[in-house]
Amino acid sequence: MDITEKKYKRLSIQVSLTGLSYCCFDTLNNTVSSFNEVHFDAIDKGIKIEELFSDAFEKHTELNEDFDDVLIIHNNNLSTFVPTALFDENFIGSYLQYNTKVFETDFFAFDEISNYQINAVYIPYVNMNNFFIDKFGTFDYKHANSILVTKLMEKSKNNDTKTMWVHFNEGHFEIIVIQNQKLLLFNSFEYSTPEDFLYYLLFTAEQLNMNPENFPLELIGNIVTDSDFYKIAYRFIRNIRLIDVEDLRWNNYFSEAENRKHFILFNS
Repeated sequence: MDITEKKYKRLSIQVSLTGLSYCCFDTLNNTVSSFNEVHFDAIDKGIKIEELFSDAFEKHTELNEDFDDVLIIHNNNLSTFVPTALFDENFIGSYLQYNTKVFETDFFAFDEISNYQINAVYIPYVNMNNFFIDKFGTFDYKHANSILVTKLMEKSKNNDTKTMWVHFNEGHFEIIVIQNQKLLLFNSFEYSTPEDFLYYLLFTAEQLNMNPENFPLELIGNIVTDSDFYKIAYRFIRNIRLIDVEDLRWNNYFSEAENRKHFILFNS
């Protein structure tokens, strides 16, 4: 691109079946210049999700501006991580069959996280990608968990304590355990009650010999200290807190809660 044509603007859109969120980055100042989220109501099976996306683009005109780069972030629980040494692109679909139901017609993708010698294998939303091809022509895409795990690996540098992070999404949460930039565990769980959350939390800790009296637990995503999920974990896990997002807030004017909820998007 000719430097005179550069807009110094970058767009990240995080997509799921329940809605989308997006932010525009000012690449000159490395700041988030605008942000919004769009929630889809209970989806009528007669309505294609592409129509809901089209409506969002009509209502939020900043999405139709010119950008130097566009990143689409797929947010679902159809992903896993594979060490580079064990990864074979020819058998990419086989890595997911142990934790999700896969079909011959599924399209598989992977994100290479070369700094940590792992690959994220996942099923992207092909119909959504096709919509964005029509909108933008070219764009990059990756899985939300690739961004999440990469950022947490960075945070774990020189920390020899096994640390557990939980990222809350609507209907599912991810548990990540890292020790000094080594990914010990990643798994996704569906939940509906605080008791579901506590069960998976304590079961994971038991499997990795992590003592609830002393291991650090940090919570990310749509979670606050007043929630029933935080309160039930607080009764059993001594060293629990919400993830510190002060570094992230240097780049935007949004609240601590918004930075925690949109941790992946703002770190994209």
